Amino acid sequence: MNRCSLRVFVVGIALLRPCLTVTEDWRTREEKQLMGSHWRAKRGWVWNQFYVPEELNTTRYHVGRLRSDLDNGNNSFHYKLLGDAADTTFVIDERTGDIYAVQKLDREERSLYTLRAQVIDTTTGRAVEPESEFVIRVSDINDNEPKFLDEPYEATVPEMSPEGTFVIQVTARDADDPLSGNNARLLYSLLLGQPYFSIEPTTGVVRTFSEVDRELQEEHWVIIQAKDLIGQPGGLTGTTSVLIKLSDINDNKPLFKKNFYRLHVSESAPIGTSIGTVLAYDSDIGENAEMDYSIEDDSQTFDIITNNQTQEGIIILKRQVDFEQQNHYIVRAKVKNRHVAEHLKKYHSEPSTTFIKVLVEDDDEPPVFLHPYYIFEIFEGNAYGSFVGIVSATDPDYRNSPIRYSITRNKMFSIDDNGTITANIPLDREISGWYNISVTATEKYNAQQNCEVPVFVQVLNINDHAPEFSQYYETYVCENANAGKVIQVISAVDRDESVEEHHFYFNLTVEDTMNSSFIIVDNQDNRARIVTNRNGFSLQEEPVFYLPILIADNGIPPLTSTNTLTVYVCDCDDQGSAQTCSNKKSVLNTGLRIEIIIAILICVMAIFGFIFLILSLQQKRKEALFPEKGEDFRENIFRYDDEGGGEEDTEAFNISELRPSTFRRERKPRKHTPSDIPSLYRQSLQVGPDSAIFRKFILEKLEEANTDPSAPPFDSLQTYAFEGTGSSATSLSSLGSEGSDQDENYDYLNDLGPRFKRLACMFGSSMQSNK
Repeated sequence: MNRCSLRVFVVGIALLRPCLTVTEDWRTREEKQLMGSHWRAKRGWVWNQFYVPEELNTTRYHVGRLRSDLDNGNNSFHYKLLGDAADTTFVIDERTGDIYAVQKLDREERSLYTLRAQVIDTTTGRAVEPESEFVIRVSDINDNEPKFLDEPYEATVPEMSPEGTFVIQVTARDADDPLSGNNARLLYSLLLGQPYFSIEPTTGVVRTFSEVDRELQEEHWVIIQAKDLIGQPGGLTGTTSVLIKLSDINDNKPLFKKNFYRLHVSESAPIGTSIGTVLAYDSDIGENAEMDYSIEDDSQTFDIITNNQTQEGIIILKRQVDFEQQNHYIVRAKVKNRHVAEHLKKYHSEPSTTFIKVLVEDDDEPPVFLHPYYIFEIFEGNAYGSFVGIVSATDPDYRNSPIRYSITRNKMFSIDDNGTITANIPLDREISGWYNISVTATEKYNAQQNCEVPVFVQVLNINDHAPEFSQYYETYVCENANAGKVIQVISAVDRDESVEEHHFYFNLTVEDTMNSSFIIVDNQDNRARIVTNRNGFSLQEEPVFYLPILIADNGIPPLTSTNTLTVYVCDCDDQGSAQTCSNKKSVLNTGLRIEIIIAILICVMAIFGFIFLILSLQQKRKEALFPEKGEDFRENIFRYDDEGGGEEDTEAFNISELRPSTFRRERKPRKHTPSDIPSLYRQSLQVGPDSAIFRKFILEKLEEANTDPSAPPFDSLQTYAFEGTGSSATSLSSLGSEGSDQDENYDYLNDLGPRFKRLACMFGSSMQSNK
């Protein structure tokens, strides 16, 4: 095998030798070209790789040295450092080419710096070497602790999850260089959370370590630590907290709080009444705690429904109970969860049950009729007090109270204490065929307990109404009518009810049959034809015919009635249409005149009533204009039928007693009123404002009295609430003077108009004659 390998190696060298020869020739040729050209000369820079440790506390750290191979050490070369960090972060010794870091560096902020270097010959001022770039790298130290991303952490895991169930993955980052040793290599561990949870050291995946029950503790805090240097001593650490919530699963069945419940129900409770509630509790929450209650023995009397809001079981009455029949019930209720997954049914194998005892309470129940309704029959035309039927009610209570009966809001029937119903009046089926009455049964010892039952009384028919015309007929026959002409078709009706279909028979009376101008033909369909029995009629001689017709029914016994058909003789045209029926018109005109007269009388009465109402309103308005003064005794005008003796008769009593105060005005002689000032403007000397406003007011009142047509036709004196001052006529009141005014002149009354004419005559002329 070694020989074979050696052979292959030798053969490979032989095959690659031409290629190697060509490469060597190419390199030799390139070196010669560079030596022959000045611009392609190989650079003479000499330096090593530059590294600077981060976070150095020194102010001047020697990084390295730049040197040209042309530098012979005679200090004729000048080194320059170019770039964005030159002269700020890094400086260079211009003579030696030594580079120094003058600032503290942080690799996490900047890991490398790219600079340019240039060397100049100070003797010639020309660049010895072309400008060249070089890199200074910042070496990493472990100066950053791990930091967790996406904080805060929160996770949810179902309770009772098996071991190893994934919960959450946390991730931390270290800002140090991952290529520089183990500075950024992290290791995860749990500081808090055992024994329920665990974490994978390298991935940060949190898993369940054992089954956790939410009902014991719903939330768990887990503290996780991340340490660099692979967890070795001296490594930096970072921590974070994870809130792990346990979601609920339906691993608990509902349980009744009590094993026995005692409830009560009244025997008068209606169906659907809520009797009470039972309650079961479930340690689960949400949908897992929803439950359904049921009656285990399928009771026909009680049922149970679930209140979805409170999760209570409500016992309701499914059928009415009776204390006298059964005074208590015992039922068994069970409860189970509404939503149970298949893999969780092991927790719900046996549902929880409880016993419920329902005690029936005895109530004073109202009477109960033996039937829900009663139907009785009675023939019409019955006698007073005829028997109708019997109703019966009983008291379902144990004491069996006596019952009283009454009929509500009906005077046509009566009932006694035995429940016997009788008719108070004869009944007529044609008026009403059915009567609906309500019979009330009331306990004798408790009037509040009563009940009603409907009673339907059917009035049976007897043949007590004879048939009659179905309508009013207006029949006429033409004067030129020939024998055998049909002038009317009549029909009949019967208000009685017939077991079979009604059938009526039409005939004329015996007298009319022997000597009649008309005959009747029965159609056998409850109709008959009136046919003329002669040729020609005379409007002048026989204007109207009264035809008595006998109508019989098929009742048992049959009844017959006589109905009169009035036939008018008319003058007809060639087509047989009536043109003149004088007697018929006269009858119609007479009825029309009566109706018109009645309408006219009603209108006249309405007009007189309206006029009387207007006059009454006007009289009331006049009375309201002059109300009587019953309280003012200071100044009154007394009117006598005979003429008095002047003011001397007022001396019989002391008028000063009527004055409210002891103030006496000084009597002043009346002055003559100038002719240019009407006596209308006179004012008394009582205290008050002197203004033209009140003059205008008096004038307006006077004008209003003169123009008012409803004003009374006699003189009147109006007294105002105050009297002004400054009038030369002084006061008009006679109460302020005790003497006689015979020397005064009353001619000014003539200036007040026709309404004061009577006063002017009384005072003016009489006073002058006395003088």
